[in-house]
Amino acid sequence: MERLSKAFGDNAVLRDLELEVPTGSITIIIGRSGGGKSVLLRHLIGLLRPDRGRVLVDDVDITRLRGEPLDRVRRRYGVVFQGGALFDSMSCADNVAFPLREKLRLPRTEVGRRVEVALAQVGLESIGTKYPAEVSGGMRKRVAIARALVTEPQIVFFDEPTTGLDPVLVNTIHGLILDLHRRLGFTAVMVSHEIPEIFGIADRVAMLHEGRIVAVGTPAAIQESEHPVVRQFIKGEPEPVSGGRA
Repeated sequence: MERLSKAFGDNAVLRDLELEVPTGSITIIIGRSGGGKSVLLRHLIGLLRPDRGRVLVDDVDITRLRGEPLDRVRRRYGVVFQGGALFDSMSCADNVAFPLREKLRLPRTEVGRRVEVALAQVGLESIGTKYPAEVSGGMRKRVAIARALVTEPQIVFFDEPTTGLDPVLVNTIHGLILDLHRRLGFTAVMVSHEIPEIFGIADRVAMLHEGRIVAVGTPAAIQESEHPVVRQFIKGEPEPVSGGRA
């Protein structure tokens, strides 16, 4: 991301943002709620276009692409949406198969094989015929991850993948993401507010504040940062109230 800027009316959400995501890494973007993390992710996916700046994917500026050239880049992507975004009217297996049917022309037997592999990778071999409403929240998150991985993407985006889960399930999903990353080797970009849990899986952590990346580094470097905004965020301290009143 180079000088990435985006405003909605008078609200400047991204301000000359700069960030590099190394190939093969797990890079996690943290920051306060409403601070622009999901807006940034939509730029990386190509769902939003910046007012200024560039998003380069292996030296290709996707902000200039339209139609089929942009779709070719997106075929390299997998996305785990906040909340999972599963189709309630489809079985878990059909949810996982959906991107294969939408993006690729594959024989039915190959679609079935890939779905079985994807569900097995997330430990859900036996739930393909069930519907999302019939399985637990943690299982729905796993199905969403299986759907993101079924097309064998090179880059996977995770938009707060553990929202709404209890601490045990948060650690379970994080452990699953780390294990899949080690086995499959994709580049991961995750938006999260799970502090301190994300420090156990990240290669790099970037702090987004007021539209800019104010700190980026290893989990250890971020935890030891002297930047006041970073320290306040990772310690969970409240912001000062204007006027000196609690």
